[in-house]
Amino acid sequence: QVQLVESGGGLVQAGGSLRLSCAASGRTPSINYTGWYRQAPGKQRELVAGISSGGTTNYASSVKGRFTISRDNAKNTVYLQMNSLKPEDTAVYYCNVVVVFGIQIWGQGTQVTVSS
Repeated sequence: QVQLVESGGGLVQAGGSLRLSCAASGRTPSINYTGWYRQAPGKQRELVAGISSGGTTNYASSVKGRFTISRDNAKNTVYLQMNSLKPEDTAVYYCNVVVVFGIQIWGQGTQVTVSS
């Protein structure tokens, strides 16, 4: 059973940067897609950025140009570099992987708070 552990969240001032990490451990099956989602209080969870097994990336329009998703296959880790952070980026950020048969696995989430 694969497990995902997110880290790197915290409190940062507007305009600052954070890098989130999502490390997969355990019996890691072939991962078809990894996405970073976020959920702010009172709002639905939304996809922020994703990367396919082939390396194709996609971003929400609200973060395009500010966030970058990348991965280190040797470490089974996916990163989300977040620059020029805004107060509206405040949310709990979740890592999600899609593996065989479309099974999705979620991490526990990491809080990102951007102060104005």
